[in-house]
Amino acid sequence: MTTRWTDVVMDSRDPVALGRFWASLLRTEVVDESPDEVDVAVADGQELVIVPVADPKVGKNRVHLDLASSSAEEQAEIVARALELGAVRADVGQRDVPWVVLADPEGNEFCVLEPRAEYTGIGPVAAVVVDALDPTAQAAFWAGVSGLPVVREHDDCASLRRDSGPWLEFVRVAEPKTGKNRVHLDAAPFADGDIATEVARLEAAGAVRVDVGQRDVPWVVLADPEGNEFCVLTPR
Repeated sequence: MTTRWTDVVMDSRDPVALGRFWASLLRTEVVDESPDEVDVAVADGQELVIVPVADPKVGKNRVHLDLASSSAEEQAEIVARALELGAVRADVGQRDVPWVVLADPEGNEFCVLEPRAEYTGIGPVAAVVVDALDPTAQAAFWAGVSGLPVVREHDDCASLRRDSGPWLEFVRVAEPKTGKNRVHLDAAPFADGDIATEVARLEAAGAVRVDVGQRDVPWVVLADPEGNEFCVLTPR
């Protein structure tokens, strides 16, 4: 038995408005919309799930989306569309780089990448990127959570992916995590799996249970070895 990566979850003070922003930017659809949750299609079987919180964003997110482009013209078009929809340019210390760093209307950073061969035909989201003190160790742990193999490792970056869908990438940073992440990942056992078994397996691999105020819910909230929260959902 194992788990697989299902969704990217983003905290929001206005999920409906933020969901419509992301659906328009990605040129995809809002799958479900209510005051309590907005689901935006990202890739086959994966969604951007936007949920309400009272707290405003503070500081740089440790998890962000990278958007793909197939040409310099498309990169410029995506940037222009994002700005028109309410995004702003953001400085996270990137200096002179070929990608463009923006922030959505609630301040969540994302990058619009220059064309890269590995992201050709991947869809609007090239990768979900996670800050890491130890990218190699984090990738090894997350291979067991996401069901994705590690396909690329360098000193400063490690990447997971199968044949389709966004990459999951861990990029080295110097700063440790502080506070609850505003963007996190969800994973779930397959339909014939068992949540208790999978949670125990992930705890043995280094995950710990955490309380983010979830109360009585059918899923289990864990944190990876560097403290990044994630949810293990019921089998599906």
